[in-house]
Amino acid sequence: MPLAFATKPTLLNISLLERAILETLAYSDVFDYPLTIDELHCFLTASATIEEVRDRVIDMGQVSSTRGYYFLTGRSEIVDIRIQRKENSRKAYRRAMFYGRILGRLPFIRMVALTGSLAMLNLSKNRDMDYMLVVKSGRVWTARAIALLLARVMRLFGDVICPNVIVSENALEWRERNLYTAREFAQMIPVSGEDVFRHLRVVNLWVEDFLPNHVILRETKDIGGGNAIQFILEFLLNNKLGNLFESWEMNRKIARFQKLAGYGTETNFSADVCQGNFDHHGLWTLKAYKERLESLK
Repeated sequence: MPLAFATKPTLLNISLLERAILETLAYSDVFDYPLTIDELHCFLTASATIEEVRDRVIDMGQVSSTRGYYFLTGRSEIVDIRIQRKENSRKAYRRAMFYGRILGRLPFIRMVALTGSLAMLNLSKNRDMDYMLVVKSGRVWTARAIALLLARVMRLFGDVICPNVIVSENALEWRERNLYTAREFAQMIPVSGEDVFRHLRVVNLWVEDFLPNHVILRETKDIGGGNAIQFILEFLLNNKLGNLFESWEMNRKIARFQKLAGYGTETNFSADVCQGNFDHHGLWTLKAYKERLESLK
C-alpha cells in the first residue's frame, strides 16, 4: 500500500497562495535546497492543488526557476549546489539504507527511519547518517546502547551513524509542534517497521496543520518483521536483569547529558524518549527562516 495522505483540493485566495509559496521556498532556502514543483506542492504551508501552485508560481516576480527547480529570485546558485549534493549523497544514502535495515533487526527496535539532510539527498559538510528509532516500551536505553555498538563498528568504515531520536511505542506523539518539526517528520524515509511508521503518522496528524498537502515522495521496501536472532536476544534481555540494565543505563546517561552544553532547549530524556539535539538545530533553522521572510517584505 502506498504511504501517502490524500491531497485536499481547494480554491485558494491568490495572495495567500503566493505567501505560502514564498514561505515554502524561504524555508528550503535555509538549506540551499531549491524545490521541484512536486516538492513545492508537497511542502507548501497552505492547502492547494498542484495545478494552482504551478499556475501561480510562473507569474511571481520573487520566484525564479531553472532546470525544473524553483527558488527565491537571486538565488540561482543553489540549483548547482543541490545537484552536486544529490550526486555526492547517493552512495552515502545507499549505505545508510543498508545500515538502517541492520538497525531494524536489532533487539527491541520496531521502526527505523532515515532523517536529516541525507534523507533529502542534501549532504553538505556534516556527513552524519541520522535516524529516528521506535523501540519497545521499557527498552529505550537498552536499544540505544545496542544501536551505538553498531555505530562504533561502522565508524571503522568511515560512516557516522547517529540514532539521535529514539522513542518508545508509548511516546509516538510529538510534543514540539512547529514548521521545523513538521518538515522533519515529512522528510523522514521509512526503512524498517512500516506498520509502526504508519501509526507514527496517524498520531502526529498535526503535521498536516503545517503541511496540508504532504505525501511521502520517496518510499522504500520494508524488510518485514523480526528475525530469529532478534527474538532470541530479546528473550534473553527481557527479564529482571534486563530491567536493571535499562534503569542503570538510563540514569547514568541522563546524568551525563545534563552536564553538557545545550541541554534542555531541544533535548528530551526520559524512560520513553532519548532526543539529543544539543546544537539547537531547530532554533537555528527557524531563526534563519524568519530572517529570510523579513528580507522578502
